[in-house]
Amino acid sequence: MGVIGIIFMVLKSQWVIKQDAGDENMQQLAGYIADGAMAFLKAEWKILSYFAAITGALLFWSGTLIETSSWVISISFLIGAFTSALAGYIGMRIATKANVRTTQAAKTSLSKAFKVAFTGGSVMGLGVAGLAVLGLGSLFIVFYHMYVVQTGSSVNGKGMEKALEVLAGFSLGAESIALFARVGGGIYTKAADVGADLVGKVEAGIPEDDVRNPATIADNVGDNVGDVAGMGADLFGSYVATILATMVLGREIVSQDNFGGIAPILLPMLIAGLGLLFSIASTYIVSIKKDTDSVLTALNLGNWTSIILTAFASYLAVQWLLPDTMIIRGFSFSKDDVFYAILVGLVVGTLMSMITEYYTAMNKRPVRSIVNQSSTGHATNIIGGISVGMESTLLPVLVLAMGIYGSHYFAGLYGVAIAAAGMMATTAMQLAIDAFGPIADNAGGIAEMSKLPHEVRERTDTLDAVGNTTAATGKGFAIASAALTSLALFAAFVGIAGINSIDIYKANVLAGLFVGGMIPYIFSSLAIAAVGRAAMDMVQEVRRQFREIPGIMEYKARPEYEKCIAISTKASIREMMLPGAIALIVPVLVGFTMGPEVLGGVLAGVTVSGVLLGMFQSNAGGAWDNAKKSFEKGAIINEETFYKNSDPHKASVTGDTVGDPFKDTSGPSMNILIKLMSIVSLIIAPHIAVGPPYHAATSIEKNHTINRIIDKNSSNTEVYNAAPVVRK
Repeated sequence: MGVIGIIFMVLKSQWVIKQDAGDENMQQLAGYIADGAMAFLKAEWKILSYFAAITGALLFWSGTLIETSSWVISISFLIGAFTSALAGYIGMRIATKANVRTTQAAKTSLSKAFKVAFTGGSVMGLGVAGLAVLGLGSLFIVFYHMYVVQTGSSVNGKGMEKALEVLAGFSLGAESIALFARVGGGIYTKAADVGADLVGKVEAGIPEDDVRNPATIADNVGDNVGDVAGMGADLFGSYVATILATMVLGREIVSQDNFGGIAPILLPMLIAGLGLLFSIASTYIVSIKKDTDSVLTALNLGNWTSIILTAFASYLAVQWLLPDTMIIRGFSFSKDDVFYAILVGLVVGTLMSMITEYYTAMNKRPVRSIVNQSSTGHATNIIGGISVGMESTLLPVLVLAMGIYGSHYFAGLYGVAIAAAGMMATTAMQLAIDAFGPIADNAGGIAEMSKLPHEVRERTDTLDAVGNTTAATGKGFAIASAALTSLALFAAFVGIAGINSIDIYKANVLAGLFVGGMIPYIFSSLAIAAVGRAAMDMVQEVRRQFREIPGIMEYKARPEYEKCIAISTKASIREMMLPGAIALIVPVLVGFTMGPEVLGGVLAGVTVSGVLLGMFQSNAGGAWDNAKKSFEKGAIINEETFYKNSDPHKASVTGDTVGDPFKDTSGPSMNILIKLMSIVSLIIAPHIAVGPPYHAATSIEKNHTINRIIDKNSSNTEVYNAAPVVRK
């Protein structure tokens, strides 16, 4: 299934490249953007290669210290890191080719421009999902044969635990690169964006993407390295971590199936593969025929189709793979219950996207309220955006809470994990919808810089406005999946570390809870401060060029774009290291000095705090952005219409500038932060364990009577009566 995804990725990529790239001037501008993006990636990869080498060496050494790990975990880590970087590169490369082709297509019609932009985004989605399914599936096959089949170990025993511990290295590599890519890319794009906005739009009074603005090329580069390469690596890590967490918990289930007892481990991989196939099919129904058709409706149709088809296929997969009854940690459930948990995950993901769309879409109450408050100045615009961001955490958290409770009610901890896997199954489609936004944004920038007719920019702006909403819903989807995934990883960590519970009544655990709650705030502070410092350098450089290079404003002199690109590149590489180090080092320090239970308290704190802060920042930033864009179309306040360069518009630009690092740097990084800390904790769990890990194999004798009843009776009543813990 992973190979099929990659084949379709290549086919769609070739289709995009064959489209008309426009005149020489358009291609030159697109070349500047592509060269700047590659320059950033090369600089970032150079630093990350040192990090990967050092971390790989540490994992090589630590893998030899305990029975349930191996030095092979270092190889798994390096493969995960490389694959994550490759996924981001593939998406960014096609995005820098699709942007100018979307601009050229917009000369003809909105429908053609939409097709090019969405096909470019689907290359990203299929590449990420295809590489994840292929990489994780292939490594599992290898490790399963190395540590289980060849040693004759039980599928529920130490051999499988070792295989999954080594496989966790793949997820650690993916999430590590994702964090640096997301933070580094976010700092890059927002430093350029803030500089372009404050000096170009507010001070010089020229459009954001005007060719005279020295920061405009860096801004367009940032869309690719942050919103495409960063987002691709982010969802690649989420995808892998979700599947891994479900596999680790599936190992604890004694399954009498037709697949050697590993059906609960195989199920999340199969669902991911099926979701990839149905995402491929759904991309072919996403289209608009006339310029008056709704772009958002077309995208939602593809999304809903992939979700419904995946739900139907998941039912068949569950019925085919799983036995009638299973038990995890004394909790008994049926295969139908597993399907219900998957449905819960799909519903949670859908509701999270819908709620996020409501809070960030133009013409909805939250964004309109910010538009109205822009009429009284910059301060009230800021107040309105913060209020909307805080309000936007209410419904998502309630949905998430009900999702956690509902999925656990049906299938225990395995239900929570498989719900997350069901939610992430359509990642290819979600990412295609998300990546289409930055491509459309770049297309608008190229149209502005090339001085194309007004109707071309109108078409690209229509796509870009929808792209802002889909980007926000994608971030809501990602943070919801991160919450469920982290809970599943947390449960797996508890089992391997040999602890039965996390008692917050203990002073040291409560202290850990507070420390964990603080980490997302200091992480956000570092990320936002980094954007602020880089933006100050960018503002000074843009002002210098306007002041010292005569003829820029008259189109007689070319700005020094490369100097702005260099500022963003150096700042992002320099500033991304400390936030990344926090996520990697804190679990190791706490785990080895305070023990697994205190580390559990830290993980609980960082998960709750990170989810809330991530939702607040992403939604506030998205709402501010679309409030600003409302004035570009004409915003009605007290029966008067205001446009660009009006006082309310200038206030909205200030709000958007504040929201930029919220929605594109620190906010989206929260989901990687909480997952990465959970994965690091899972990998060090065998080293800090205070008791034997939970092995389903050790409880087979104890539950021998239960298994015999399951064999002989179809009724679950007797099973529940015999089980040590009643299910419901």
